[in-house]
Amino acid sequence: MTVQLTPYLAFRDQTREAFDFYASVFGGSPTFSTFGEFGVGTPDEAEKVMHGQLQTPSGLLLMGADRPDSYPLEEASSISLSLFGGPDDADALTGWFEALAVGGTVHEALAQAPWGDSFGMLDDRYGQHWMVNIGGAAA
Repeated sequence: MTVQLTPYLAFRDQTREAFDFYASVFGGSPTFSTFGEFGVGTPDEAEKVMHGQLQTPSGLLLMGADRPDSYPLEEASSISLSLFGGPDDADALTGWFEALAVGGTVHEALAQAPWGDSFGMLDDRYGQHWMVNIGGAAA
């Protein structure tokens, strides 16, 4: 068996919009299942996303869902999504950082860090926190 760890993002009611945005950044086509399709939740929640998934051409996998109104949704999170790679990945990682930043808040611009890599942090337009690290050339 192969075990995987993937982020499962929580939204109040923006999963569809957010995953369409992430598809524009990373590629791929998101898929969605609603609460109504499975006969769960209230009638007002029937169109909310019970499960969303985006598998990208580069192998990234994001999952997420809208939280039912009766479930809490914390505004701040201690989770960061981390994208990292080496010099060969610099163009892709830089492009993703720039695309995720549109409409969001850059906390640290993507630039050379004290440890020699390029590093940046941002919150995207949906409040998800991202860190991007591009490893420097091997010495």
